[in-house]
Amino acid sequence: QVPLVESGGGLVQAGGSLKLSCVASEALFYGVYARAWFRQAPGKEREFVAGINWDGENTNYIESVKDRFTISRDNAKSMVYLQMNNLKPEDTALYYCASARRPTAGDTQNEYFYWGQGTQVTVSS
Repeated sequence: QVPLVESGGGLVQAGGSLKLSCVASEALFYGVYARAWFRQAPGKEREFVAGINWDGENTNYIESVKDRFTISRDNAKSMVYLQMNNLKPEDTALYYCASARRPTAGDTQNEYFYWGQGTQVTVSS
């Protein structure tokens, strides 16, 4: 069973918006773990985009998405979201949801144990 499942990707024009969603499987449903979004563009390494701690009180973002992206979570539904506004062509990538096994985590991939299969975001100019 895939631990995390992403949805909400698609094709959008520059300046547009998308909202990504990530639901945890039953195995992770009751875990109060830190979650994050990563992305990987063609020919590039996977990079951290945004993270949120177990209760949603603390978030962090890479500089290039600050003031445009917002990460949030609904623990009752075991959901994590990424609202993306004012999208740019350089945001084009496969976006992955990830979960740590502890309440807080940083921005490095090795802190996250569970991963989804990704959802494609394509931004046209």
